[in-house]
Amino acid sequence: MRVLLDECLPRKLKYRLNGHEVTTVQERGWSSKKNGELLRLMNESVDVFLTSDQNLRYQQDLSNIRYRIIVLVAHDNRLLTLQPFMPQVQQAIPLMLPGSVIEIGMRED
Repeated sequence: MRVLLDECLPRKLKYRLNGHEVTTVQERGWSSKKNGELLRLMNESVDVFLTSDQNLRYQQDLSNIRYRIIVLVAHDNRLLTLQPFMPQVQQAIPLMLPGSVIEIGMRED
């Protein structure tokens, strides 16, 4: 699957997703894009968008997306914090349907 890492995530996280073609927003030259424009660009070239933006589903209309969105939920975005969630991400990717959004991680309520 073609996975895109959001710019809010550590770039080295891409090496924790074996068996997928993983690129970053920065590598694609999309760093300056606003969320709405970024989401439209991804429709043709991405299967999975990995982000930590927990407000994405509330701020954007996701009804027309063709890719899957995985939101990592953690107390920070450091590699050491997010790395333990990668096995769950690996398991979730093939099970998700296009247009679906899931959260993986820990919620601090």
